[in-house]
Amino acid sequence: MSSCSRVAVVTGANKGIGFAIARELCRQFSGDVVLTARDEARGRAAVQQLQAEGLSPRFHQLDIDDLQSIRALRDFLRREYGGLDVLVNNAGIAFKSKVLGAGVPGAPASEDAAMGEPSFEKGRRERGAGADPTSFHIKAEVTLKTNFFGTRDVCTELLPLIKPQGRVVNVSSLASFQALKSCSSELQEKFRSETITEEELVALMNAFVEDAKNRVDQKEGWPDISYGVSKIGVTVLSRIYARNLSAQRGGDKILLNACCPGWVRTDMAGPRAPKSPEEGAETPVYLALLPSDADGPHGQFVTEKRVERW
Repeated sequence: MSSCSRVAVVTGANKGIGFAIARELCRQFSGDVVLTARDEARGRAAVQQLQAEGLSPRFHQLDIDDLQSIRALRDFLRREYGGLDVLVNNAGIAFKSKVLGAGVPGAPASEDAAMGEPSFEKGRRERGAGADPTSFHIKAEVTLKTNFFGTRDVCTELLPLIKPQGRVVNVSSLASFQALKSCSSELQEKFRSETITEEELVALMNAFVEDAKNRVDQKEGWPDISYGVSKIGVTVLSRIYARNLSAQRGGDKILLNACCPGWVRTDMAGPRAPKSPEEGAETPVYLALLPSDADGPHGQFVTEKRVERW
């Protein structure tokens, strides 16, 4: 068991915003910081970079698409720390769009969930030097598999480990707001419901993938942005989990929120974004380090350290 009793975990932390979050937590969090990445070599290289800066993160491999990998991290945290104090779910993917003017066609960006104002893969018919030619239904399936279902699997395994006064931050995106506004009024009502259950949300996310596969997604009221739909899922899932925590563990003062880091210069969002990764890390770190006596925000969507009404 670790000599330190407190621990924070950042997913998708080998570069970009995840790396910046891990660095800032190493500086400010009173406990161990576990940097996770899907690729072990890249993750260990990131740890070495932070060690060269005089910081002391730990590394653990984590592929959020792999339940066995998630459970290995869960067992490590239980064995070494008896639980978890801070969880930042940052890992995610997005397909490139010519809007962003960067990237290799045909390849999803790697593990960095940051996305702010511009739309990814804006319209399935978009083509051009930077646009990804992958079919929309494939984008829908792959994007939701990681961004929604992978994040959900991490929460399913790790939320029971969260200690009293713990903090959970799910990195979402303002793209979820954009996508929500483009949904039919019926879908908007479902996603904004204060009583929607996790099972109902999962059914809706699966319905989007199926509708895209059957080319009836627009007819069924879905927007043309699979990344945005995946982040609707993350935002609504966060609201559901926060509600459940309040009902089941209200006395433990656990705070769980979704957030948007803004439009940040990363491999995912491209070089034209106005924010540095360090600036993008500010809101996630703020939520991860909410003081122990804080009673909020909880179950909210936060951007620029301000609550946005869903």
